[in-house]
Amino acid sequence: MKPTGPLPPYFQASDDGQLVIGGNRIDELIVEAGGTPLFVYDNNIIGNQITRFRAAMPYGVNLYYSVSANPHPELLQFLGRYVEGFRVVSLGEIERLKDAALTGIAMNFAGPGKSDEELKAAIQAGATISLESTGEAERAIRAASYLGIKPKLSVRVDPPFAIGDDGSERSAAPNPFGFDAADAPAVIKGLIEADVEFHGLHIFTGSQWLDAEALIKVHRETINLAGEIADAAGIRLNELNLGGGFGTPCLQGEWPLDIDRVSKALTESICAARDCLATTTLSIELGRWLVSEAGVYVSRVIDKKKSAGRTFIITDGGGHHLIGATGPFGEPPRRNHPIAIANKFGAPVEEAVTVTGCLCTPFDVLGDDVGLPSAEPGDLVAIFCAGAYGLTASPQAWETRPMAREIVV
Repeated sequence: MKPTGPLPPYFQASDDGQLVIGGNRIDELIVEAGGTPLFVYDNNIIGNQITRFRAAMPYGVNLYYSVSANPHPELLQFLGRYVEGFRVVSLGEIERLKDAALTGIAMNFAGPGKSDEELKAAIQAGATISLESTGEAERAIRAASYLGIKPKLSVRVDPPFAIGDDGSERSAAPNPFGFDAADAPAVIKGLIEADVEFHGLHIFTGSQWLDAEALIKVHRETINLAGEIADAAGIRLNELNLGGGFGTPCLQGEWPLDIDRVSKALTESICAARDCLATTTLSIELGRWLVSEAGVYVSRVIDKKKSAGRTFIITDGGGHHLIGATGPFGEPPRRNHPIAIANKFGAPVEEAVTVTGCLCTPFDVLGDDVGLPSAEPGDLVAIFCAGAYGLTASPQAWETRPMAREIVV
């Protein structure tokens, strides 16, 4: 049998073995939602993550939610009560916030390839646009002039360093994100001369950090770089967006990020920063870390078979809803996410099985040679750590299958 990722520590079983999510039995949630496949999101877990962040981080660090992680309207409405703002990367995500009645909250609009339509919409929504290039800066200023609105602009910087998961440092590779650090001071001066509302710097490198020392090094180097750029531009920096990168342990051998160590070191880096950063507001954008463990993907077993000595369980779900759990689609190395039989939750392992989805591809594997209680057609398979980059990050149109349901508890 192959190992699975660690089960998030938030779930329990009812007296008769039903998975309980946010105080609700999974069988009752399925009836309420109208069937499977189903994503269940527990707001209590998200709230716990926000509380952990607030308790650990230095006072005054702003928390932004990265909408790309999960744009479900009820989650956005919930998060909108507790975060300082949202990170968006498209017109569609801006519209999601509008639909969730969150138009008055702060937004940071990042990402390459922003269209003129998107720039206008972001300016009208009062978003800070994180500029990725000179051409984008020129188009944003033109759009703002057309609208008669002074734009809120920040400069995204591609740092001249890259830090690996183990904390090792190497030269950064060329990429489409942001300005080269050496060009940033001149860009800032040009924006100030253009009489825009300059909001600061956005410097981000890497994602899914689980090694505290690596993330500490990222923050320290980023703050040093921001100070160098601000001094070269002759300004006191009003805001520094550190990006995100807090990881979630979803695979075997991974451990939770120690955010207390990260916070302590961040405080030290702030205290040691240049004078031009003395009054700088820091922002951190988080998506996966806030919502991943809050989500559970549930599918129903529709068949069970043996082939060449192996047992297969086939469900009505698959990689078209949760591509991250499938590898995705055979990309090496394939490792198992946390998995359970949801109506026999906590029961002992009885067999080794490979759990597949319903797609017509051998790569649609939700659990490869995993140990589970004996399952038969009608039973329920639960995949955990499914709250981030699930449904909207998966090829929903694959084979024209039905859309998964979603419910928030």
